[in-house]
Amino acid sequence: MQSSVLLCLCLQLSLSAASAAPPATCRPWGRFRLNGLRRPGDVVFGGLFEVHFLTVFPELSFTSEPEQPRCERLDPAGFQVAQTMAFAIEEINRDPNFLPNITLGYDLYDNCVKLGVAFRAAMALVSGAGETFPETGCAGSPPVLGIVGDPGSTHSIAISRVLGLFRVPLVSYFATCSCLSNRREYPSFFRTIPSDAFQVRAMVQILQRYNWTWVGLVVSDDDYGLYAARAFREEVARFGCVAFHETLPRDNSRVEVKRIVAVVLQSTARVIVVFSTEAYLLPLAEELVVQRVTGRQWIASEAWATSPVFHTPQLLPFLGGTLGIAIRRGEIPGLRDFLLRLHPDGTPDNNMVDMFWEEVFSCRFERSRVAGGRVCTGQEDLASIETAYSDVSDLRAPYNVYKAVYALAHALHDLLRCEPGRGPFAGHACAQLNTLQPWQVGRLQKRVNFTTRFGDRVSFDENGDALAIYDVMNWQKGPDGAIKLVTVGVFDESSPEGQTLRLAEDKIFWNFEMNTAPRSVCSESCPPGTRLAIRKGEPVCCFDCLPCADGEISNTTDSSECFRCPSDFWSNRERDRCLPKPIEFLSFGEPLGVCLTAASLLGACVCMAVLSVFARHRHTPVVRANNSELSFLLLASLALCFLCALLFIGRPQDWTCRLRHVVFGLAFALCISCILVKTIVVVMAFRATLPGGDLMKWFGAAQQRGTVVICTAVQATICMAWLITTPPVPFKNTRYQNSRIIFECAVGSVSGFGCVLGYIGLLAAVCFLLAFLARKLPDNFNEAKFITFSMIIFCAVWITFVPAYVSSPGKYSDAVEVFAILASSFGLLVAIFMPKCYIILLHPEENTKKAMMSRAPHKK
Repeated sequence: MQSSVLLCLCLQLSLSAASAAPPATCRPWGRFRLNGLRRPGDVVFGGLFEVHFLTVFPELSFTSEPEQPRCERLDPAGFQVAQTMAFAIEEINRDPNFLPNITLGYDLYDNCVKLGVAFRAAMALVSGAGETFPETGCAGSPPVLGIVGDPGSTHSIAISRVLGLFRVPLVSYFATCSCLSNRREYPSFFRTIPSDAFQVRAMVQILQRYNWTWVGLVVSDDDYGLYAARAFREEVARFGCVAFHETLPRDNSRVEVKRIVAVVLQSTARVIVVFSTEAYLLPLAEELVVQRVTGRQWIASEAWATSPVFHTPQLLPFLGGTLGIAIRRGEIPGLRDFLLRLHPDGTPDNNMVDMFWEEVFSCRFERSRVAGGRVCTGQEDLASIETAYSDVSDLRAPYNVYKAVYALAHALHDLLRCEPGRGPFAGHACAQLNTLQPWQVGRLQKRVNFTTRFGDRVSFDENGDALAIYDVMNWQKGPDGAIKLVTVGVFDESSPEGQTLRLAEDKIFWNFEMNTAPRSVCSESCPPGTRLAIRKGEPVCCFDCLPCADGEISNTTDSSECFRCPSDFWSNRERDRCLPKPIEFLSFGEPLGVCLTAASLLGACVCMAVLSVFARHRHTPVVRANNSELSFLLLASLALCFLCALLFIGRPQDWTCRLRHVVFGLAFALCISCILVKTIVVVMAFRATLPGGDLMKWFGAAQQRGTVVICTAVQATICMAWLITTPPVPFKNTRYQNSRIIFECAVGSVSGFGCVLGYIGLLAAVCFLLAFLARKLPDNFNEAKFITFSMIIFCAVWITFVPAYVSSPGKYSDAVEVFAILASSFGLLVAIFMPKCYIILLHPEENTKKAMMSRAPHKK
């Protein structure tokens, strides 16, 4: 088919009034050789379609006129799409109520999947295709008022930038690049297929459904692939990672294709998303067969998800199980009959029919430039062969073309049924058929809103985009061993949130063992109780799972951090729950508590037993010689020392914490005060027996009682000051063991506790010093040596108590203190009272005044 190469500028030659020259005409400088279909009409719509896969450009020598590019490898399915536009226009022409008294025509061109050819065809549509342009060619309506196509995003971008300057509406049925939604750059672009932004969302939801967080990405080297890749990476970054990103070569370089296949094989990603057109992807599919690449789950974009080119038995082992996003399938009654009525007419304007005929019947017309082969008669029967051209079982791209034609027709219909004075233009003017302009159609195109007779609503939003709805396709094995398409779900953007993607899981065929969905993750999910640790220098999806530290948990899968448990809780063994910390204290029920309680009660009972013995033999010399009153008071204080140990056992409470140290301090102060007074009495008694000694009259019974009271009162004062300022209180201590609560009594004031112990130590030191000095006094029943032994035991116990108490963790610090109380108490009881009990009970013959008055012989 011949068409012009440039827009003709009509020139009105200025002639004199006397001159009567014929009208001047313009001629094009050259002609393109384009494949097309043509039908004249009152109003003509243009169309751009992908009928051939490949374009061969001759080399430029610049020594002769360049040859025209040649299109090869005709696609029957692509020709079916072009014929669908012709069918829709004929259907509109048959409708008496739609565009009455107007005949629609069409000019359809093949873009051969090359931008250069597509741009030439677009210029031919808007400038006309005549041999000459008469003077009147620059008046009236332009050759076309709107164009259906181009299917390629890159083509649509380039063509829209030019046609948008003249506001020529371009309604694409397959260009999905999200960039085309920019109304400032593409003011006259519309489409009946959803934008890639919605397609990407659909794909990402499929990935999320099966937790595929580690995916490969392969895109075509055009605007469709590059823009889709950018949007896809942004969406995937919210939950996963792209393992690799490869771009298919424009020139189908086999070396580059092999390199991409090598990347696919080396990657651990089992899911690969592909945004590409058929032409770019074919070399890659062929290489997959050559290298027998299996074990990969392919996710197909709508540009190739339903392409019959790939539905061959050879590709089934490698591309079987593919999940694809497909544009909405539709029904067009009567289309098959229309397709089968096609016959070549031999006109240059319809040379695309000749090419199709030669392709499907493997013959050549005599008028064809290609010689050889069987001659076509033009009477061959299309119904006798099965091709993608006559298959109307899965109309997707054709259905979008059908809706695009009707969208342009509805805009034209609304434009021409305008009532005078109520038009949409300046001054409420209406458009006129003989002067229609593309920008007028484009203005009404924005308002188009109709429902096809098959129930699908067609409208455009403020960006010229259609409603987003997709079918989810699965590539399965057909009866003939080839790939067949099965609809397994739908993605509807208008559905409520959470229900936009609906899949029939039981219908999906997975090309893996056990027919199960594959796993595609860089690292397996971290279970609860662990956290993600990103590997340095690797994507965020590649990580290690580190167990949470003690006291921290994570109760979700793939947690990025562990959370510390509240202060009274601790993590369990699995680190996925916080459990209340076990409370630990020295209880009466545990073995250690039982032993200490028994020892405490035993000591108190022994004291009471000794006290009863002393009371019964209170008139004997041994009891009387040792100051029976102080002995009784000492035994009572020792019993109190034994019993105060019980306050250190059991759950700490306010009153026990306050009493334990006060009772302990007062009991031992009273005990040591009694021993101190007894020691002083021994020393005074010896001094009183010396010549001139009269000390005993100054240290009688009253002075002894007063000394005990004063010494004990000092301790009481210290304890009172301690309780008033910072008394001991129950305290949950986690310092020693974070995993458990040590319930103890905090001393409140360390100084107060130190003063209590220090005062007891001072009394014990003075007592020990006096007893040590009086240990060798000449008395058979001298208590000084027994007091010395008791003070040695007492001081040794409490000196070792301090480091043991400080270093003992938890409840064992209380156990150490109880042990020190019991040990020192038993030491005093045994050292002071056991020798006397021994004489009273076992050797009563020595418990006489004569024996008491006897003296040990002196050395000469």
